[in-house]
Amino acid sequence: MCSVVRKGADGGGIGRQGGGVSTPAHHLTPPPRAGHLVVCGDDALAQRLSYELAHVYGEHVTVLLPSVHRNHGPQIDDLARGGGLSVSVVEAAEPDDDALRSAGVPGAMALALVYRDDRANIHAALRARRINPNIRLVVRLYNRKLGRHLEELLDRAVVARIGDLSARDVTTTVLSDADTATPALVAAAISGAGKVVQADGLLLRAAERPADERDPAPYLYTLALASDGVGGSPELLPDDGTVAAAGRTRGRTVLETITLEEGGAPVNRPRLPQGLPVATLFPPRLRYAIFGLVTLLFVFAGLTWWVTGDPPLRAAYRSILDVFGMGDPAIGEGTGRQVLQVLSGLAGMALMPVLFAVVLESLGTFRTATTQRPPPRAIANHVVLLGLGKIGTRVLDRLCDLGIPVVCVERDPQALGIATAHARRVPVVIGDVTREGVLEAAHIGTSRVLLALTSNDAINLEAALYAREVDPELRVAMRLFDDDFAKMVNRTLRESYPNALTRSRSVSSLSAPAFAGAVMGRQILGAIPVEREVLLFAAIDVAGHPELQGQTVAEAFRAGLWRVLALDVADPAERRADLGRDAAPQRDLQWELHPGYLLRPTDRVVLATTRQGLAQLLQANRGPTPTH
Repeated sequence: MCSVVRKGADGGGIGRQGGGVSTPAHHLTPPPRAGHLVVCGDDALAQRLSYELAHVYGEHVTVLLPSVHRNHGPQIDDLARGGGLSVSVVEAAEPDDDALRSAGVPGAMALALVYRDDRANIHAALRARRINPNIRLVVRLYNRKLGRHLEELLDRAVVARIGDLSARDVTTTVLSDADTATPALVAAAISGAGKVVQADGLLLRAAERPADERDPAPYLYTLALASDGVGGSPELLPDDGTVAAAGRTRGRTVLETITLEEGGAPVNRPRLPQGLPVATLFPPRLRYAIFGLVTLLFVFAGLTWWVTGDPPLRAAYRSILDVFGMGDPAIGEGTGRQVLQVLSGLAGMALMPVLFAVVLESLGTFRTATTQRPPPRAIANHVVLLGLGKIGTRVLDRLCDLGIPVVCVERDPQALGIATAHARRVPVVIGDVTREGVLEAAHIGTSRVLLALTSNDAINLEAALYAREVDPELRVAMRLFDDDFAKMVNRTLRESYPNALTRSRSVSSLSAPAFAGAVMGRQILGAIPVEREVLLFAAIDVAGHPELQGQTVAEAFRAGLWRVLALDVADPAERRADLGRDAAPQRDLQWELHPGYLLRPTDRVVLATTRQGLAQLLQANRGPTPTH
């Protein structure tokens, strides 16, 4: 099987121009209006996020970018000039105070900072919070720990200036496109595994059911029906009648299990320092040699006790001295004792060099293991992970958490994920995958899947085609950005390998809905791809939504738009602000709600929703436009 994944760029960022002197910002399109949304960035995520906010949510979006001639600046400029959308473009070398003011941050409802440089996003967030304390911030950061500290810092700054945050949605949300896309990429790589949305404490699982499955495993809801023909679209959130009518003629995506991921914090157990390869220090040959020595000592101790009649402890002590050649000669003692001493010495002389050689070999292996682990010769049924950038590192972490054996291939020995691979004790092959022998060194022939996650389309495609030559049934997942190119690759692979199912995924398109939902003021727990569509999982307060408030769970269901999945049963005063990342006891969320349960204004629910459904809910509950 093959899954083609279109990518967004990794790394990079914005930079100063003109020797550190800021270039004045200027509008390339009409200036923004009050109550609009501002997006800062010029990569694939910024482009898709701007389109999502303008097209799906119908908002006016102002994009602040370094240049319309670099990265995805031309595509963003096309949205503003010829896309029929309400989009403005402001060009500035960096997001300083003048640039943010020119983009309309003082009168904006929300600001999304999605530069590829964490530091640039942090600096812009601090400036924006000072310029407009009432603005809602969504910040893209790769460093999760730093993101949590930044959220607390900026929220405290707001409380100090405007008081309680509960009456206004002006909080800071830090998201990572790598974390948002990783579960879907891992699910695409593992044959038979369900798609998952993971947000630390909360874990949602979805699984694909084939059309001809006779005895499906228990599940809670049908999330989607597969498309019924080539070029068709899946039917998201169908009603029970549609599911029954489809019968076994169409596959389906179902919500199979819902659970909380355990072990958010590691258990403190006595252990050796992290990363110490104990198994390498004591390999099987060394363990066999030690076992043989101990067995030999027991044998000679028993024989010595039988021949001499000494007490057991004294007999054991004398036999140890004989084996190691440290005992006194058995002069004047019986013949049996003398023969036994000679045999013990000969056995010790034969065993000691073997034990010494194995110890030296183990120490040498230990030294090489602390720098780089080559793939074991007998490794099989593993995942070959190509590329250890931001996305590759997150995928590596997730695969290791699932206990799946991985072999990594990376061209740059200083790449971001090399340290992670070392800490996880994952074998790494350093080399250019386009050179002959590199994939063979990763044992591609015995692997079960190739994940090509580099930032280079040509390298990913070349690796996938080579893997197809090695094993036509090997499951392959690639990152490709360009839509037309990805479709052409899909079509060609289908024709060349008719038994291989080809799908497309995009890191930026998987992340954009979550960022857009956060910009609109609701917590998006994650996204699940269904063919070329996306289902979102969101936590929504019932108050202010006439589509939910005063309705039963059954009445609140809207086919193709949203479905109520769970209820937050925590007391409103003690309710966690972020269901997605806080470690939570299972009693906080109640699943399998009775269809007749009446939704109250104080309730908060977890919804499965389409992008159009979420846009409809958020538009109906839009807060007042800030005035300045």
